[in-house]
Amino acid sequence: MVTRLLLRPWARGPAMGPAAPCRPLSAGSRPGQYLQRSLVPTMHYQDSLPRLPIPKLEDTIRRYLNAQKPLLDDSQFRKTEQLCKSFESGIGKELHEQLVAQDKQNKHTSYISGQGFDRHLFVLRYLAAAKGISVPELFLDPAYGQMNHNVLSTSTLSSPEVSLGGFAPVVPDGFGVGYAVHDDWIGCNVSSYPGRNSQEFLQCVEKALEDIFDALEGKAIKT
Repeated sequence: MVTRLLLRPWARGPAMGPAAPCRPLSAGSRPGQYLQRSLVPTMHYQDSLPRLPIPKLEDTIRRYLNAQKPLLDDSQFRKTEQLCKSFESGIGKELHEQLVAQDKQNKHTSYISGQGFDRHLFVLRYLAAAKGISVPELFLDPAYGQMNHNVLSTSTLSSPEVSLGGFAPVVPDGFGVGYAVHDDWIGCNVSSYPGRNSQEFLQCVEKALEDIFDALEGKAIKT
């Protein structure tokens, strides 16, 4: 099922359907305007961006545990922590060394570290499978599975050449959200499996955007 929400600079109207006007957006530099035009193409500086190194495995494990701590009780966290320590000093160390070696041979790619850890752990899991290595225990941990159960899968492709696009949900109870931001309108397509109510989800998206617009305009947020 796919439903669609558009916010265009037309009169207010229903939130659903391909011609679903809502609230005006504007592009410019005056106060109260939300989007800005730029003469510099989006990808203009892409080739000059620095090539970021693969983060240290211990840093990734630390970020992973920091993200898990609020989600687990003490017993679950101690179990996950022990699995992480075993992974870091065992098969994880070996996989990480192989990953670094591959990275040195592919200078055209770039690894984004920042505060993230999921892509680092994902590629180590993928590398283990590619090498025929048994799935490390860390990736069998229910806590790891829960954190990688992504109910919301979102992405964007904003281009004047693209009038419609979308992304599928990545779990059976999830939503796939394809969104676009242009100079004078924003919108999104939401896909889901039959067990989920994508129209109800879109109503929540519309309410959230209305609240943002109200806040930007200095108005009280409606409850």
